Amino acid sequence: MGTLVLAAEEFTPPGASLFEYPPIFGSVTKPMVLAVLSLVIIVAVFTLGTRKLSLVPSKGQFALESFYDIPRNTMARDQIGSQDFKRFIPLILGLFSFILVNNLFAIVPVIQFPTLSRIGFPLSLALFVYVFYHYAGFKKHGFAGYIKHAALPPGVPVFIAPLIIVIELLQKFVVQPLSLALRVFAAMFAGHLIIALTAVASAFLITAGGALVIAGPFAFVAGIAFTFLEALVQVIQAYVFALLAAVFIGAAISEDH
Repeated sequence: MGTLVLAAEEFTPPGASLFEYPPIFGSVTKPMVLAVLSLVIIVAVFTLGTRKLSLVPSKGQFALESFYDIPRNTMARDQIGSQDFKRFIPLILGLFSFILVNNLFAIVPVIQFPTLSRIGFPLSLALFVYVFYHYAGFKKHGFAGYIKHAALPPGVPVFIAPLIIVIELLQKFVVQPLSLALRVFAAMFAGHLIIALTAVASAFLITAGGALVIAGPFAFVAGIAFTFLEALVQVIQAYVFALLAAVFIGAAISEDH
């Protein structure tokens, strides 16, 4: 028992400092470099994948078309509507691709860091989506028309209309962008922290000596399991972010609330 207590006192779990990176050069940090790298990867994949398009697609073209089908059909068309969705495809596709690649960086050897675990990145993306869908709504309905469209659902009884207006305006102009950013940030932050914890714990247990060595392999296996789980969460979070962006755009430009 004394050995276990002593080992627990010596073990230092990873914390928020795990996400702090000193500048590589000037004020440029690793997350900034990864954000740019993700853009290079996305542009390269779509450029190379669309160079030689054919009616009978190759395996690469088929894979790229299948990927493109997700934001085009299951997000943009289904949520925005068949009449207006095409002009929003680049935005939804770009969001989905950018977030997915940056999330998956967390499980890529050597890189091993999810860019969106730094709150500035998801906040910036959410702010961009926020401005975009409100602009689309103002353009479609006019200023007064859009405020009425966003604040007062049809069929609301007069006696509760003031309360509904306050709730809807808070939701549309405050809650939605914050929840959009915080959802992906929290998932990437927590997931990366858990994986780091299992890695540090397994290394500590294996080298601790005594009975603790037996627990080392279990922590290592848990780390592998959490890595696969985190990969699934990374894909889901990219999908949810882009899907909600399409939902907000669709709600902003719809004729009915």
